[in-house]
Amino acid sequence: MLTWLFEHLAREYGVGAFNVFRYLTFRGICGVLTAIGIFFVFGPRVIRKLSDYQISQTVRADGPPTHFEKVGTPTMGGGLILLSVVMSTLLWGDLGNRFIWVILFTTTAFGVIGWIDDYRKLVDNNPRGMGALNKLLVQGVAGLVAALFLYYSADSAAETALLLPLFKDIAIPLGWGFVVLTWLVIVGASNAVNLTDGLDGLAIMPTVMVAGALGIFAYATGNAIYSDYLGIPYIAGAGEVLVFCTTLVGAGLGFLWFNTYPAQVFMGDIGALVIVRQEIVLVIMGGVFVVETVSVILQVASYKLVGRRIFRMAPLHHHFELKGWPEPRVVVRLWIISLILVLVGLATLKIR
Repeated sequence: MLTWLFEHLAREYGVGAFNVFRYLTFRGICGVLTAIGIFFVFGPRVIRKLSDYQISQTVRADGPPTHFEKVGTPTMGGGLILLSVVMSTLLWGDLGNRFIWVILFTTTAFGVIGWIDDYRKLVDNNPRGMGALNKLLVQGVAGLVAALFLYYSADSAAETALLLPLFKDIAIPLGWGFVVLTWLVIVGASNAVNLTDGLDGLAIMPTVMVAGALGIFAYATGNAIYSDYLGIPYIAGAGEVLVFCTTLVGAGLGFLWFNTYPAQVFMGDIGALVIVRQEIVLVIMGGVFVVETVSVILQVASYKLVGRRIFRMAPLHHHFELKGWPEPRVVVRLWIISLILVLVGLATLKIR
């Protein structure tokens, strides 16, 4: 939105200083600062309102004992993440770019689904919320709409191919398999982040790191010079995703300001996704989310099949808590692992 305004001012009035807003990197920085600013301005007010209306955290009766002190902490703070990301992206993104709109649609759709689920649990006192099956069904529809849009709007074969890390010239055409893979990435990533959101600051910092790294991938993919140098397919317009990624980084850091231990507010079920053509690298960089999800699957499968639990409690971070690790230790160590995995993912840009 502001990009059009500043381009108009530069063209009509010859003010060269406004040309700086044409640069993706500058608008990305503005996106970070705007998203953080929104949190600092509205965060305390939102937390106060949530507390006044007693929209607060509930804790599993069989959970770690240290979590009982979290009862009463305001939740649904993810709504402010959604507002911050959407507003900042609309301000600094190129609204003529189709990738911006499909990402905003996906983010908003999943955010609204999470908000409805939280509202039913916390305000309507319905412990099931939307219900797992209904929630997955609605998420699936939103993910399918986004996947079909990306498939039918693709301008090049690279946009619907599977890229393999470490290999320059291998891109596997997926055809309709692209729709299936994209759907799995969208729905799977959203729920994986939700499962990880169990300790103060645990989910948001890896999200920030992965979003920042995917922003770098998006910038390189949308730049003909860098994509050629790095040996990755060039996708016109993909660089604009950088703006969305940086707003997610800013919103995440703003949320972490209030969510760090001991948290003043929790995220709830509202989350956000980033969609780029690096699904395998996304699995690597989001390894913490993947392991947390797998731990739940293994725990449920083991209990149903043989009547025994593999972990003391799932997701995995609760297992470490019940082993006696203090919450900050679990969080920081998983942050460090996330950072290592993100660096490994970024290294695949050069090692090809």
